[in-house]
Amino acid sequence: MRWLIVFVLASLVFSGLKGWLQKIGLGRLPGDITLRWRGRELFLPFASSLVFSLLAMLVGLLV
Repeated sequence: MRWLIVFVLASLVFSGLKGWLQKIGLGRLPGDITLRWRGRELFLPFASSLVFSLLAMLVGLLV
């Protein structure tokens, strides 16, 4: 259940920062999905979430 909450929060953050993240290359990784439905764009950052999760884990291990 905790991972589901983390994933939903990460999706909200990625959706809000989508333009900035695409400039640095995130959001265009294989596994990131962008859906268009009824004029809205839904961004599901599966691969980017994994990358950020691994980076957070590494930072946590070093600290």
